Amino acid sequence: MSQADAASLHVPVLAARCLDLLAPAIEREGAVLVDATLGMGGHTEAALRRFPALRVVGIDRDPQAIALATARLAPFADRFTAVRTTYDHIDDVAAEHGTGGLVEGVLMDLGVSSLQLDDAERGFAYAHDAPLDMRMDQSSGISAAELLATADEAELRRILRAYGEEKFAGRIAAALVRRRATDPVTRTGELVDIVRASIPAAARRTGGNPAKRTFQALRIAVNGELEVLERALPRAVEALAVGGRIVVESYQSLEDRAVKTVLARGATSSAPPDMPVEPETHRPYLRLLTRGAEEADAEERERNPRAASVRLRAAERLRPTPDHLRATPDQHHPTRPHRPRRNAA
Repeated sequence: MSQADAASLHVPVLAARCLDLLAPAIEREGAVLVDATLGMGGHTEAALRRFPALRVVGIDRDPQAIALATARLAPFADRFTAVRTTYDHIDDVAAEHGTGGLVEGVLMDLGVSSLQLDDAERGFAYAHDAPLDMRMDQSSGISAAELLATADEAELRRILRAYGEEKFAGRIAAALVRRRATDPVTRTGELVDIVRASIPAAARRTGGNPAKRTFQALRIAVNGELEVLERALPRAVEALAVGGRIVVESYQSLEDRAVKTVLARGATSSAPPDMPVEPETHRPYLRLLTRGAEEADAEERERNPRAASVRLRAAERLRPTPDHLRATPDQHHPTRPHRPRRNAA
């Protein structure tokens, strides 16, 4: 894929609104923005064009995304740096590239990228028959096909319920285990057929492709997306200088819930409700910049169909986090990780 192809394929969601929210922090001389989900570089390009003194550090685990974004952003090479890692290392990135270890802005555009969705061979899309992979970084980890071959029925059921909020998780998990006893599930088309056959006809008539939730669940499990997000969010807040801003775009309820929890915690006093005077150490360290989660308007959704499910939240850093509210390493890992369990048989 060429630089021009990347630019034409990737229309960043709510780019102008994201930059408006970040502007008071990143229009300053010497400001650094971490684009924690670089993808094909659409948001970063918009930021570099609008703010001529801004430096952007882009994070992505996908080497193909890093290569395409770097080519696309070549005109801004003196103000752009790409880092190949997962964005739960945002604190390390800020320590290396920020001022005094802190940055003025953080942008997260969560979920699967346009690059991954549009490349049928990556196995993210249920609309195209392809190898069942779903890894954002194909050089490491297990594929979705390997997950379906190794996880026992209880674990598959848990993944579908927890990550896909799939009502028929039990039926689908049982069908997958029956199928693999005679024939492994290795292609997206096979998975779609199994899911469709497992869901009652009445439930298939609404809500789009019945495999949507299963594909979401497997993608999240394969890439450890929620674990990475839940580690990344508090670290992103801690990476912000006072006056810095964070903007996060989510595309499904599990992501948005995690974002809401972390931002609301920072924007809420930690003083006991019966305390007559609020101590300085208990005052909020974040200020919410959006009223709830913002959605795309009709014009944006028509121009960019991927904006249909976006939920945008933002906050400003008011002061350092009090010591008693800093997350411990264990608290950065609240979601149970997936560990494939092989069938006893």
